[in-house]
Amino acid sequence: MDKERHAGKVVLVTGGGSGIGRATALRFAEEGAERVIVVDHFGDRLERVSGELRERGTEPGAIRAELAEIPECERAIRSALKVIAVNLTASFAIGQRAARAMVDSGRGGVILFTTSISSLGGSPEFSHYNAAKAGTANLVKTMALELVGHGIRVNCVSPGPSDTQQSVDLVGQELMEKWRREGFPLAPMGRLGSPEDMAAAFSFLASDEAAYVTGVNLVVDGGLTAHAYSVPES
Repeated sequence: MDKERHAGKVVLVTGGGSGIGRATALRFAEEGAERVIVVDHFGDRLERVSGELRERGTEPGAIRAELAEIPECERAIRSALKVIAVNLTASFAIGQRAARAMVDSGRGGVILFTTSISSLGGSPEFSHYNAAKAGTANLVKTMALELVGHGIRVNCVSPGPSDTQQSVDLVGQELMEKWRREGFPLAPMGRLGSPEDMAAAFSFLASDEAAYVTGVNLVVDGGLTAHAYSVPES
């Protein structure tokens, strides 16, 4: 891990109170970010992560907001603009507002979205979620083209099945414990992704090592979507 990879940067992470967001915030801190601002709806999570960021030598910022509400997105950006620059892992609405702020500043920047492998195909009973994630992945490509002249890169990460609280809520504690104990059978790598796996992907896309990368949906799924079904020969 490069302790100076993000030296001098200011980072804003939405949903940073738990799971992949929290791991991403801590990853940026461990790689030298000057300040990491975390947005979350839950105050207790913000307090915990702020302490963890301080332990890593990074100045934390905490913004409590419900990002499903557009005015809350605007308030979060106004709060974040009190610092010098923003690298953003964000939702659709806050991404738009961050882009406008970056264009106005003339400093360039990086905007990162979280999508999902659900953006790559369909699944029964999740049409609303799949469509939203596919739309976000396409939005990334459009924003990347629109903002490239302003020195702004736009990318996204599509996590596969991961060991997070959201996954526990979806499949239940019993099944999650089974996958932790025996491995995740659908992924060729044989395990669930960790929040730290996803944080590493975000860190790379935000770094200067990805300076020529924009409009990309980086799939981090242990090979799950690389697999194609075939009928064995009789």
